[in-house]
Amino acid sequence: MEKVTEARSQHCDGCHQKCFGHVRKNLLLVLTMCGVVLGFALGFGIRETKPTTDQLMWIGFLGDLYLRLLKMMIVPLIVCSVISGTASLDPKSNGKISLISLIFIVITNTIGSILGVAAGAVFQPGKGSSFQQSENTVNSGSSLETQDIIADLIRNFFPDNLLEAAFRKTQTRYNTQTVERNTSNGTMLADTVVKLTKTVGKTDSPNIIGLIVACTLIGIAASTLKEKGRPLLNFFVSASEIVIVIVRWFMWTTPIGVISLIAVAIAGTTDIVSVFGSMGMLVATVAVAIVIQQLIVMPAILFAFTKRNPYAFLLSIARPWIIGFASTSTAVAIPEMIASCEDTNKIDRRVVRFVIPFSVTLSANGSALYMAAASIFCYNLSGAELSAFNFVLIGILSTVASMAIPSVPSASIVSIVMILNSLGLPVDMVSLLIAMEWILDRLRTTSSVVSHTMCAAVTYKLCKENLRQLDMEMKVEEKTEKMCVSDQDCNTDLLNVKL
Repeated sequence: MEKVTEARSQHCDGCHQKCFGHVRKNLLLVLTMCGVVLGFALGFGIRETKPTTDQLMWIGFLGDLYLRLLKMMIVPLIVCSVISGTASLDPKSNGKISLISLIFIVITNTIGSILGVAAGAVFQPGKGSSFQQSENTVNSGSSLETQDIIADLIRNFFPDNLLEAAFRKTQTRYNTQTVERNTSNGTMLADTVVKLTKTVGKTDSPNIIGLIVACTLIGIAASTLKEKGRPLLNFFVSASEIVIVIVRWFMWTTPIGVISLIAVAIAGTTDIVSVFGSMGMLVATVAVAIVIQQLIVMPAILFAFTKRNPYAFLLSIARPWIIGFASTSTAVAIPEMIASCEDTNKIDRRVVRFVIPFSVTLSANGSALYMAAASIFCYNLSGAELSAFNFVLIGILSTVASMAIPSVPSASIVSIVMILNSLGLPVDMVSLLIAMEWILDRLRTTSSVVSHTMCAAVTYKLCKENLRQLDMEMKVEEKTEKMCVSDQDCNTDLLNVKL
């Protein structure tokens, strides 16, 4: 009897230790989820007090510091990770990884646009509503044209100054000229906005795609030099690990940052009830489409290529998902996406450290979905009838725009303006979208996080055999080098004996 009792006691102790170990392992995730709940509760509570602009600034101050900490390490992490990852591969493997990830991005962005168009066609957001001019205005970046954004994207692939690319990127600027003319009585009249000129300028934002291209070339060059390039490779591998350690230190501030970011977003919305009343159908349309995208479409793609449990994979990326939701930025979630792919899902670091930054730059299937649904919403508000051609055109334009979103505030809204211009619709109604940007931006960011991590998983699966063959070849080369060194030592010993 005593033995049975002792066995039960040991079993219970083992269960407690196992449970405690599981909680300890996922402590940051648990604290972050608690931070999300507390942030919403705090935000709704503070909103009732009608906080001033200064008070909102201090409420979101810790969140701003949290984002600054993470953004500080984004460029060093991308530079070190891409160079160390590509230098460990041969040019053939690098080309295959780049091609597969690019195809995945194009396909998922296209699927996002299709889902947005389908959801808009089913729910018909804005149908039967009348548009009233909002006090909000669209950013001046709305003057951007589709051709200019695509041209800027191509220019940023080839930065003219690698150091400047760490903090600035190319962007087309629009300048208005004031033209003066003489009247019949000799007086001068000034006509404003008479002529619009375009110049290629710079904007304060890291040129991530340019850094990736440059670092990929440096990594490939280092790998072709073999022993001569090894010191550079060792430096960037060491630097990459150091940056990862620093980022993980910063990650423990995530719960506090999440509370601050969500609280200030909720508290800063003056009239949530009326906003949801007028925009509720659009929010519901986007939310339903994103749920289908994240829980059905993307898992189906992952399972089709990798044959792994997609929902276990979704649970493993919960931390970067929450960080993306709180910060509305996939770039900020890069470190956690890399950690989830490498540590939890055991994806080769050479694939992860190239694919994740590359996807963050070009992949925006959540934004593609949102832009398509929002364009249909604005079209319905105008009272015009949507034809099959309009649906197709909106899908195509949303797919193209999602891969070349400009680096301006409310970038997706700027892209929607371009789509409406292409459809010949007035763009004033876009100002309504700004009222719901705080929630819609978070929803579409989470879809992009799911897409980036699954892109790494699919790319690794399709390139796994190439990587394994490359590892075997490297081992053979190392053994050959050791044998050569050993033979040289033996020959030297024999020569000394003869002498």
